[in-house]
Amino acid sequence: MNGSEELVDAWLPLPDIAEQSGLGISKIRRYIEDGSLVGVRRTDRDIFQVPSLFLDEDARPIRHLQGTVTTLRDAGFDDEATIVWLFTPDESLPGRPIDLLRAGSKTEVRRRAQALAF
Repeated sequence: MNGSEELVDAWLPLPDIAEQSGLGISKIRRYIEDGSLVGVRRTDRDIFQVPSLFLDEDARPIRHLQGTVTTLRDAGFDDEATIVWLFTPDESLPGRPIDLLRAGSKTEVRRRAQALAF
């Protein structure tokens, strides 16, 4: 079991996201390619899945995720490490970075992510 398995409660495979959002699977894959969404292969069937908290009520990527993912990638994080960081509680924020992003508070989250690069 990897770190994200223990931190993330709900996951969605790409076909489910496509169906819920009304977008084609190719658009969902583009979200993955451009960092608007991040996921990992999981389960015994090795299915690529995305944490459901990365999606808004319309099953589209939350607003501030892409820039934060880019910042973390610039700091050397892979997708698994990005998910773990976003879902790990941080007393200095306080709370989990993903919850702050969902609430629209990107500044402090990105500041913490930028500090990881140094």
